[in-house]
Amino acid sequence: MPLKIENYCDRAIQWAVGRLGSTDYPFKCLSFVEDAYELGNGIVLVGYGAAKAAADGYKAAAHTTAPLKGTFVFYDCWGDIQGEYRNWSHVGLALGDGRVVHAWRQVRIDDYLEVQELSPADGWTRPKYIGGAPVTEILKGMSVRRPGA
Repeated sequence: MPLKIENYCDRAIQWAVGRLGSTDYPFKCLSFVEDAYELGNGIVLVGYGAAKAAADGYKAAAHTTAPLKGTFVFYDCWGDIQGEYRNWSHVGLALGDGRVVHAWRQVRIDDYLEVQELSPADGWTRPKYIGGAPVTEILKGMSVRRPGA
């Protein structure tokens, strides 16, 4: 029997919160939230190369109300990665109480709107809230991870 969406969210959040303080995701916020779902649930998501591509693909700007639990929460932010300056965006995972867990220098929890006040890395702009990707969109096209894969 497939898990309920709530179970997927709870397991992803549990995995993500278990990494508080980790510095294993520098400039890899999308990898962090995708890992939360994938490693927390033993699934594989249809992935995007960067948070901005994911925000556009999930049509995050169409979902600007307070994010529900398990939602990917996106922010526009511009900066340089390996000599390429562009809007890479930033993403966190909504806890369902107005806060997000996200990889920002280290994995941390912040109010989803207060993320916009965080000090950016040198040469980067402050994040600006775009909106969120509903869990049903995140889980579209997922597959179960095969043992040993």
